[in-house]
Amino acid sequence: MQHFLVFFIFLRKRASRWSSFLSLRYGCVIAFAWCVVFLQPSNAQNTPIRTATNASMQAPPQTSSANASLPTTRSVNPARATSGTLSRFEIDPIAPQRGDTSQAVRLLLRTTVGMIEIDLYRRAAPATVENFLRYVDGGYWSGGIFHRTVTLDNQPDKEAKVKIEVIQGAVGDIYRQYALPPIELETTEQTGLKHLDGTLSMARDEPNSAQYEFFICLGAQPALDFGGKRNPDGQGFAAFGRVVKGMDVVKKIHRAKSAGQSLTPPILIMSLRRK
Repeated sequence: MQHFLVFFIFLRKRASRWSSFLSLRYGCVIAFAWCVVFLQPSNAQNTPIRTATNASMQAPPQTSSANASLPTTRSVNPARATSGTLSRFEIDPIAPQRGDTSQAVRLLLRTTVGMIEIDLYRRAAPATVENFLRYVDGGYWSGGIFHRTVTLDNQPDKEAKVKIEVIQGAVGDIYRQYALPPIELETTEQTGLKHLDGTLSMARDEPNSAQYEFFICLGAQPALDFGGKRNPDGQGFAAFGRVVKGMDVVKKIHRAKSAGQSLTPPILIMSLRRK
């Protein structure tokens, strides 16, 4: 507007000289046109800054009608759940301390059948705990599920020689496409943690392939420790925490209706957060 007034006054002072072809009306039009053409911001100023982002960390899509019953109060937060494979020697300032269950991180896991309190042993299994907390703090577990129950009666013949009892959980379908990279396997030989009653451990296929799926043991499961026979590679699974309250809820999930090892329906995880 200041530019418009300045240019308009300039035209008024020059009006007598240009009276042959300018009137006051035409002066206004020309002044306005000059402001529009020369004073508008450049495209570079209007274009938002764009940065390269990891595809796995983009915000999730809106929940579809098929998932309308899932809690949607939290969404994946890329700023809290950063990407990158974690090694147990890359966690700073927590240095691995074999068998150390002090300075545990307490979590509250709320399901449709009750509440479970969990301690994560960050000093004994720093990489595994840090990875799990990325999913917790990033909001991935809103709408997660317990989808599997393994009992003494539902294990196929190839597993019959080494039976276990666990329940297994995973983040919800809408978040799985945003999963973080797999983490390095922290074996029980490294951490000093064992698969006891209530132990939390990471589900996996090959070593160093665990991402977000975890299981909870019902009773001691030494076959899941390093050197155990449940997994042919003998590396066992990465124990990293333990249920401290709510094993009755764990047992209720373990006894829930299932088709084979698949819970029908799955047990919904309403939230999983730090206490």
